[in-house]
Amino acid sequence: MNKTILAAASILFVVSCKEQVKQNPDSEIEITTKEKVENTVAVPESWINNRVRKAEERLATSEAGKVVWAAMKAHGGLDTWYTNGPLGMRFKYQPLDGKTPRDSYEVVDVWNNRVVHNSIENPDAKFGFTGKEAWIKAEDSTAFNYDVKFWALTPLYLMGHPFVEDGEGVNLELLPDTTYKGKKNKVVKVTYDPGTGDAPDDYYILHFDAETYLLTATRYIVSYPEYFKDGGHNPEKFMEVGELVNVNGVLLPSELKTHWTVNGKPGEYITKIEISEMGFKSGLPSNFFDAPDGAEKL
Repeated sequence: MNKTILAAASILFVVSCKEQVKQNPDSEIEITTKEKVENTVAVPESWINNRVRKAEERLATSEAGKVVWAAMKAHGGLDTWYTNGPLGMRFKYQPLDGKTPRDSYEVVDVWNNRVVHNSIENPDAKFGFTGKEAWIKAEDSTAFNYDVKFWALTPLYLMGHPFVEDGEGVNLELLPDTTYKGKKNKVVKVTYDPGTGDAPDDYYILHFDAETYLLTATRYIVSYPEYFKDGGHNPEKFMEVGELVNVNGVLLPSELKTHWTVNGKPGEYITKIEISEMGFKSGLPSNFFDAPDGAEKL
C-alpha cells in the first residue's frame, strides 16, 4: 500500500522564472521562484502545470483513465490538490476486533510522498518518511505499537483517491459497471508495475458514482512483504467512503468504514476510520520533512 517512489523522482528541477515586486516607483526588488522554493516546501506553479498536463494526456489514452480524470475534476482538480501544498490531518484508525489502534496527526507532502506523524497522546513521539527513508523518534518504545514504515504513507493511500493515481507505474483497467447503494457506479481497478513502491502487488478497485464521478467505495488488498514473507496478501477489504468535506476546494472523506468483501459487496464491518482536522499547510520550511536529530533510521 505504501507507494513511496511514485513521486519521489519528480523534484529535481532548475527554476528560472522570476516575479517583480515593486516597493516604490524608484526601486524594484526581484524575488526569484528559486529563492522561495529553497526556503519552503512550496512547488512552483510551472511544475504543477506541467505535471497536471502530463497526467491529463496520459489518462486520456484509456477509458479507465478518462473515468479517473473525471473523478479528479469532480473532487476539486489535480491542480488544486497540488497547488494547496502539504495536507495536515488527524487519522484515527480503530479496528473493531481488538487489534492495535493507530491515532496520529500527520502532515503529508502529496507532491513528493513525504510525511511526518505525531502521536496524539504524546506529540513529541513522531515518525515519518523523507522520500527516501523511514525514521522514528520516540523515547517510549511503546508509543507506536505497529510497523511505522508500512504505516507512514498508508493513510494517504486509503483516503487520497483518486489523486494518488497520478504517478509512474500505475495501471488502470475499466471493469463492468456495478450498483452500489442503489446507484450505478463506474469501476476502475488500479495495479502497479513490478518494483513500484514497497508492495507492488497491492491493488485497489475504485467505485465512482456514474453521475457525479465522486468516489463512493474502495476495495483493496494488502500485500506488504514484511507481513507476507512467502508472498500472497490478506483477503480483500471493502471500504465505504463517508461524508466528503470541502478542504480548500478539494473534496476529501471525513470517515471510512472497512468491511471484508463478500461477493463484491461489504460484509462484516471491521474497522472505523475517522479523519479530522484536515487542512493544507502552505509555507512549511524546506527541512520540515527531514528526519530530526536523534531519529532512528528504519
